[in-house]
Order: sequence, then C-alpha cells, then structure tokens
Amino acid sequence: MVHLMPKANPQELESDRLDPHVHVRVCDHPDCAAAGEFRAPQARNRLSDYYWFCLDHVREYNKSWNYYAGMSDHEVEEDIRRSTTWERPTWRLGTARTRSQAFRGIHDPFDVLHDEGEKVDDPGGRRPSQDTAEGRAVAIMGLEPPLTLERLKRRYKELVKRHHPDANGGDKTAEERLKSINEAYTTLRRFLN
Repeated sequence: MVHLMPKANPQELESDRLDPHVHVRVCDHPDCAAAGEFRAPQARNRLSDYYWFCLDHVREYNKSWNYYAGMSDHEVEEDIRRSTTWERPTWRLGTARTRSQAFRGIHDPFDVLHDEGEKVDDPGGRRPSQDTAEGRAVAIMGLEPPLTLERLKRRYKELVKRHHPDANGGDKTAEERLKSINEAYTTLRRFLN
C-alpha cells in the first residue's frame, strides 16, 4: 500500500512561525536568561556537541576557548599537518607511484589518467620473464622486449597475414601455427592490460 505525504499547508506553516509559545533556548551561561541563539563547541573531541549562548556570552566564550589547550607543541604541529590535507594520507614529492601506475586497470577512453609524455600503450617497457607463459608468448610472436601494445598489434597483423590457412592453401601446419599465434596474442594482451 502506498502512503502519500500530505501537502504542506502554507497558512499552517505561517502560524507555526508566528506562534508566541514556541520554545526558545536559554543562554547556557550561568545567571543569563537571554535567548541562546548562537552555538559554540563544548570540547575539542566533541565538536558536534554545542553550548548555546546569547551574543555577548558567545563572544566571551570564543575569546577564551582554545582548541589546542592541553596539547603539546608536537601534538599541535601534527594536528595542523593532518588538517592541511584534510586528514588524508600523503607522501613526499617524487616518491609516489606514477599516475599511470595508480590508475592501471581503469577504463580511460579519453587518455586523461596517463602521465604527461608517457605513451599510453607503453606500460613502463614491460619485460616478461622467459620461463612464464608471457615469455613463451613473446618468443612465439618473435618480439623483443620492451613490449608495447602498439608493437604487439603490428606484429600480430603481420603473422596472421603470413600464417592464415587461406594464404597457405589450407596447410595444416600453418593453421596450427596461427592457433599458437592467437593464444600468444591473447596472453600478451592480458599481460599489457
């Protein structure tokens, strides 16, 4: 069953606002009966809990309140450094990963996440080990490291044209060679992405 909320009645809202019996906060300062319209934090570790003061007393409270009271100079400095970066982790300039390493695996059709001057197809000059599936695939393709996606695609097209069964009169060895080239190409594509 669907329950619809009733529309707000503008006259009712107006009457609520003008109602003289609406509860008004009283200033939290001792011996003050003025309206407490201005909030001030109660403590450094409870910034969402507030005292409510009148204008004169909130000014007085703010003059005397010290966020860093009770902290050593070292603790104050650490808090300021954390606050400078919105309490997010940071590292020294030049020691972080490159943008392309940080964003590897993210689909980037507009090439906005790669480093300036870096070729998108060249993920750091990849060099697979000879005793891995990728190393064997490089040997089948007849490529030399460093391996790039552009070089792989170019070499794949050359080998497909040369070893395609239609270009070799239906030769079974050419067909088997083409199968191994296709497997090697798939392996290396996964390696580069």
